[in-house]
Amino acid sequence: MSDTARSRRRGGGRAGAATRRGTAVIEQMPWRLPVNTDRPTEPLGPEGVQAIHDGAMRILEDIGIEFLNEEALALFKEAGCTVNGTNVRMGRDWVMEMLAHAPAQFDITPRNPDRKITIGGKHILFGNVSSPPNYFDLEIGKKVSGNRNQCANLLRLTQYFNCIHFAGGYPVEPVDVHASVRHLDVVYDKMILTDKVAHAYSLGKERVEDVMEMVKIAGGLTEEEFAAKPHMYTNINSTSPLKHDVPMIDGCLRCVRRGQAVVVTPFTLAGAMAPVTMSGAVTLSIAEAISAIALFQYVRPGAACVIGTFTSNVDMKSGAPAFGTPEYMRATQMTGQMARFYGLPMRSSGVCAANVPDGQAMWETSNSLWASVQSGTNVVYHAAGWLEGGLIASPEKFVMDCEVLQMIQRYLEPEVIGTGPDDIAIDAIKEVGPNGHFFGIQHTQDRYEDAFYQPFVSDWRNFEAWEVAGGIWTAERAHRTFKDIIAQFEEPPMDIAIKEELTAFVDRRKAEGGAPTDF
Repeated sequence: MSDTARSRRRGGGRAGAATRRGTAVIEQMPWRLPVNTDRPTEPLGPEGVQAIHDGAMRILEDIGIEFLNEEALALFKEAGCTVNGTNVRMGRDWVMEMLAHAPAQFDITPRNPDRKITIGGKHILFGNVSSPPNYFDLEIGKKVSGNRNQCANLLRLTQYFNCIHFAGGYPVEPVDVHASVRHLDVVYDKMILTDKVAHAYSLGKERVEDVMEMVKIAGGLTEEEFAAKPHMYTNINSTSPLKHDVPMIDGCLRCVRRGQAVVVTPFTLAGAMAPVTMSGAVTLSIAEAISAIALFQYVRPGAACVIGTFTSNVDMKSGAPAFGTPEYMRATQMTGQMARFYGLPMRSSGVCAANVPDGQAMWETSNSLWASVQSGTNVVYHAAGWLEGGLIASPEKFVMDCEVLQMIQRYLEPEVIGTGPDDIAIDAIKEVGPNGHFFGIQHTQDRYEDAFYQPFVSDWRNFEAWEVAGGIWTAERAHRTFKDIIAQFEEPPMDIAIKEELTAFVDRRKAEGGAPTDF
């Protein structure tokens, strides 16, 4: 591709391009990066924060973390840490020195610069469901293995909804595409169907390197431009308790060396992979996360890193993960305090254990999402579409979750609470007096259109009006919205030369065999 072609900046595209008979499928709030100005909920006092910090440091100093990645072990040795086989112990002074390099806030710029996101500070951003192997919608009526078309449709929803700020991993695993080339097809679809910040799985060097190349191509970037600042990110999970595996650490090292962002999220379930106490589970999670972040800061001081939390509890009757529980909420709030203590941006999730898009699904997810708000979370994974503890992706749940996300976004807008004379409205109160109403006065007429949040899937009519209109339950309304969006979806613009280069890259890598697999 010529330098002239590369210098052209493509992007744009409509986040909500779907129309129906010339009108929008839904009237949604515009694209924006919400800012959380609320004071965070802090269940820990200063002594509690210090106790968890000291506990995490004692784990790193006295117990150690297993790093199965040989390159990581060599780097820790070089840094002066104690390495015994795969066990790494590191002093707290060195850990805190490394963490001090990490930025408290950074930007990630996708192929459309208008979709740039800011991670850190008081920003709170929402992403789509990622990685379920199964799919459920009302039309199919049962749980099925995911396929590429379902994955693409969920990517279309990711692009359409303005309250979704980044495109996470595969919204559903397309098991109809061979694992060796799955990443090529899905990321190609992601680059074509969305213009938002994208994710790469750290599952072997080929996958993460291929995705970095595809993001670079989609953005029309030179290698120097790509490596100069983050344009994508990866997320890894530790293997709790006390272990980091080979490919995930490898993927993060590759990303930070090329200037891309990494999120480290231990998956600690209290009572199973972590102590049954929430403070113990959080302490273990913190130790696992900062051990890896310290490594990445040693390799590239100032690398864009996020500390993640996925600390919840198990159902002690069945051993199944539970989400959206009171314990999950408290663990998220506690981790928020620790993230601020270390000066790191934080990731949490919008999750539930429910199997279908029903009441349980929504109250558990709402608990998770509001815990994100309360904790000062900056990046919320799985904010739309997650079911069955991450084993099912659902378009109806995606649409229903976006209603909640828009409500949260509206709640956070500063104009909701004003204290000027027109807001206090003494003249309007005087005009109405004790015997009138406010519907018809000019103060109301001037403001009623934008005064309150307007839902797109909730139905606020009374029972009789709802029944006359067909008595449609929420999940069915969400299904109809999903189908309308998909039917009228328009891809965001992409320069033809960029699209051809992406296609050629995918074709070449497929011909080379893609990524190695075990089968």
